[in-house]
Amino acid sequence: MIASSQNVDLILPVVVVGHVDHGKSTLLGRLLFETGCLPEGKIDSIKKMINRRSTDFEWSYVMDAFKAEREQGITIDTTQIELRTGERDYLLIDAPGHEEFLKNMVTGAASATAALLVVDVVEGVRDQTQRHAYLLKLLGVQEVVVIVNKMDLVAHAKNNFMEVAKQIRSYLDELNINTQVIIPVVARDGDNLVIHSQKMPWYEGPTVVEALKALPKASLLIDEPLRLPVQDIYHFDSRRIVVGRIESGRLKIGDEVCFSPTGKVAVITSFEKWNVSQQISASAGESVAFTLDRELFIERGQIIHSTNAPHVTHDLLVRLIWFSRTPLELGSKLQVKFMTSIHQVSIASIKAVIDLKTLTSSLAERVQQNTIAEVVLHSRTPFAVDSVDELAPTARGVLFDSFNVVGGCVALAFSGMSASRNIYPTGHRISVEQRVLVNGHKSGVLWLTGLSGSGKSTLAMALEQELFKRGWQAYVLDGDNVRDRLNSDLGFSPNDRSENIRRVAEVARLLADSGSIVITAFISPYAIDRERAREIAPGAFHEIYVKAAVEICEGRDPKGLYAKARRGEISEFTGIDAPYEVPRQANLVVNTENKSVEQCMETLISYVDDAFGYVPSEQKDVA
Repeated sequence: MIASSQNVDLILPVVVVGHVDHGKSTLLGRLLFETGCLPEGKIDSIKKMINRRSTDFEWSYVMDAFKAEREQGITIDTTQIELRTGERDYLLIDAPGHEEFLKNMVTGAASATAALLVVDVVEGVRDQTQRHAYLLKLLGVQEVVVIVNKMDLVAHAKNNFMEVAKQIRSYLDELNINTQVIIPVVARDGDNLVIHSQKMPWYEGPTVVEALKALPKASLLIDEPLRLPVQDIYHFDSRRIVVGRIESGRLKIGDEVCFSPTGKVAVITSFEKWNVSQQISASAGESVAFTLDRELFIERGQIIHSTNAPHVTHDLLVRLIWFSRTPLELGSKLQVKFMTSIHQVSIASIKAVIDLKTLTSSLAERVQQNTIAEVVLHSRTPFAVDSVDELAPTARGVLFDSFNVVGGCVALAFSGMSASRNIYPTGHRISVEQRVLVNGHKSGVLWLTGLSGSGKSTLAMALEQELFKRGWQAYVLDGDNVRDRLNSDLGFSPNDRSENIRRVAEVARLLADSGSIVITAFISPYAIDRERAREIAPGAFHEIYVKAAVEICEGRDPKGLYAKARRGEISEFTGIDAPYEVPRQANLVVNTENKSVEQCMETLISYVDDAFGYVPSEQKDVA
């Protein structure tokens, strides 16, 4: 049963994070005891357990729910428990501090709106402290109370506290995280948890409970734009009932709503509830079922909104944390889930890897385990998402590889189509069939890929000449010719190579739409870029692998490029210090290693005849 928005708003979800063994579970166990929130008999049951095991009592046992955790002394999974103070209630989420369980920490923090960050006064700011702080930023948790624990180990000295407080405040300030207060405590003994400790008279700030009460009111995003991810569509009687949870905004009967990414529009006609009187409206935090004034084809994952539509794009820049032991590389194929939508994606580019100590970014070819990076996800199906700065709930995503969680991410920026661009492509009055009849052949894109010196340009120009003699419409887009003018602003970095191929594919598609056979001659070394080119011209794309080993190509070296690359005059040269990903499912392989141009042309012409030839029996009445 979903609680009403008023009741939900009183409960503030607070995640407790920090380096392993800095005292998170101990803090929470003692805090629950000091506030009288422990279930009756809980302490007695723990004491019986430790007597059987002949171990000492630890307040962390209150939170460590699993047998494996008690034996190993670490928190493996997240544990959630309510803290009730009379004036305000909290949902405390104890997140793992150990690096191996970082994935569970992200899971715990994803639903929180505030955090307690625990730091050991002796050990100070550690790697996991920095990583957890950055993950709070990544997930959009902006309100943080810092707990400097184990003050008894430094004789409750103010100087030690101030030094650690300076370290952590400086780091959080660089992340633009609002540090509410920094509190010195001894969690084991309850110092400064509920009442001020006499052992630290120099500290005049709030206790932990007072700091929790001062946190901003839990926001259910009621005043933000409407976002309702579609969870399912039920067919009941003759009605189609749409169900989902309102993540932000309000919804009422009579509202006109839109569905992204399709752009379809409908009006809310009723809310459906079992054995409940007529509901007029609903708001953020509520799960709803409702009907529309018209029958629309709606799918799970679509986002319902009113004004201020989410961004719609095929290419999405995200900041992610990578969990898998297998590094994330350019071209890797994954699944990503935003709310209720799941997309098959590939890694189009790796923009930066973040150094958590210096908060600087650097270029990298892969992302290692437990590393934070910014990458571009490319999807055949359009994303409908917000950026984390605009609306955090719909910006958070989870990355999967064969049903295994391998990362968490938030959306940062967008490219491609957008609901607010007001671009309306105009359709042609001449059909594809009419062009085929006039030209005497079908149209499409012949994408010749291979190493420099493999013979791509030679074969492309020869094929263009042969087709021209036949009277066919054909045109070559050659790598050097395109870079001389259209793409003169691009270099040869992986990102620039990707953009070069994208632009060429778009031009090739337009020329193919005009009825031409477009022959491209590009190294296009990355499989992901060729796959994107195929998606740009679906059904008309033919990948031709012009095959020749790098030793053969370097021996030919018609442009002297290999020699320059060997001398260091050209960097990131494919085959020397940049990779070439061999096509795995090319439509045609033309091996130029031991065949003449004439023999290769016979192979190409035969393929073109089969793929593009016009057969009179296929003629249709298109007048």
